[in-house]
Amino acid sequence: MADIVRETERKYEADGGGALAAGLPELTGVGRVASVVERDAVHLDATYYDTAERRLARDGITLRRRTGGDDAGWHLKLPVADHVRDEIRAPLAGTVPRALRGLVRSRVRDAELLPVVRIETRRALRHLMDEDGTKIAELAVDEVRATRPSGPGRAASWTEIEVELAPDGDPAVLDAVDAGLRRAGLRPAASASKAARAWTETAPEGEAEPAGDKPADQKKPTSGAKGGKAAPPAARTAREAVLAYLTEQVRAIVELDPAVRRDQPDSVHRMRVATRRLRSAFRSYAKVLDRAVTDPVGDELKWLAGELGIDRDREVLTARLHEGLTGLPRTLQLGPVRARLKIWSHARRQGSRKHLIAVLDGPRYLALLTTLDALLADPPTAAWADRPAAKVLPKVIERDFRRLAGRIDAALATPPGTERDAALHAARKAAKRTRYAAEAARPELGKPAKKFAKRMTKVQDLLGDHQDSVVARGALRELGIQAHAAGETSFTFGLLYGREESRAADRERELPALWAKAAAPKHRRPLHRK
Repeated sequence: MADIVRETERKYEADGGGALAAGLPELTGVGRVASVVERDAVHLDATYYDTAERRLARDGITLRRRTGGDDAGWHLKLPVADHVRDEIRAPLAGTVPRALRGLVRSRVRDAELLPVVRIETRRALRHLMDEDGTKIAELAVDEVRATRPSGPGRAASWTEIEVELAPDGDPAVLDAVDAGLRRAGLRPAASASKAARAWTETAPEGEAEPAGDKPADQKKPTSGAKGGKAAPPAARTAREAVLAYLTEQVRAIVELDPAVRRDQPDSVHRMRVATRRLRSAFRSYAKVLDRAVTDPVGDELKWLAGELGIDRDREVLTARLHEGLTGLPRTLQLGPVRARLKIWSHARRQGSRKHLIAVLDGPRYLALLTTLDALLADPPTAAWADRPAAKVLPKVIERDFRRLAGRIDAALATPPGTERDAALHAARKAAKRTRYAAEAARPELGKPAKKFAKRMTKVQDLLGDHQDSVVARGALRELGIQAHAAGETSFTFGLLYGREESRAADRERELPALWAKAAAPKHRRPLHRK
């Protein structure tokens, strides 16, 4: 069984060991530090594992087997934010534990995990205590010796300091200690981790350093969300702009994989959104990337999104129905309506965590990741690929917008009923595609694309709420039939059905005004001025 520890720490070093040779500065009285308690020194022996291409190091991840200290075992460290990592721990074993191997699967795929560096450390510990005698941080002076377990290489030695915040501690403690250490001549470590420094300093002449081996404050995990936050290079081609967006989404899938396996909040939804953004970009930018190549990849992404959504859609629908029940007075909740809803929801449960993990461990998913890597490395370009992005992207957004406009006009011209419901659902899909096309263009087109995407999001949200009501009404009708067949009253389900019908009618009445505002030509003109 793996344990998870949120680790917030900062590393320091001194040029030539000067500040360390002179001793540590006095930290009592620094910030909330009321006293410093020295602990017994410990000896740690760690072997770090990676692929031959060092895929884990490239993404700022470390995997080690360590003996010594009070946390001997296997440790996997995943970056969360600057100076923050999640450390997943598993008991000592001769090989990499299955639970940890799964968490790095999206990076290593089928590659073998090999011992790449050994680090022996003598650690002198000091506990930093507040005035109540509670440990608020831990300071370690580490005397390090690093070697390669096999192959060419040399030994390396150095001394560094780590300051780690106590669980649920106040980050201001680290800021105060940081100031004290810097005044004493220490500086932030140049390497993100001991493993990164060990690999560099034990390397034979001419060996390259993985791109991921840089200080933590220079590395930020991607959210894989909308893209467009970094300033673009001047005069990019359409191919470069689209590939930059696709790269963000592929990275999001890879980085969210461990979070999905750990059942982190919202991770399944975010991973599913990344697959949708990729598929949408393939369709929108068909004149930049050849759909003869991207369509089969899009089909696989659709499969993955479906697997990710098996239980999530049910959970979202069940939450909406529970919300409707909660809004009813008790006097209108007739019969065992909550029990009936629970039985219905359980019966519709098609997936499971076990099934989802099997999908992520399966050959089809791993093949998809490899295919996406190959597509980014050798993109299948189409006619507009080498044209200026500032010219191509607005045309694509405009084309998707006109497609959306046609669908909304058709929906509004359709009499209320099931046909209009279907037409509005089709419009929702078109709004999402238009929004994603604009989000992909944000680095190139700036604020106009960002504002346009926000307007399309409002349209999508309204249409989405309407579609959710359509789905909810279908579920409520089914629940009412089941209740009636069991000899229960279906009054409450009928009441909720009526409320959902009214809610959908409200969205339909709101749509013309919202659409008129979002579709105003003045909002699209700035996209073409770049």
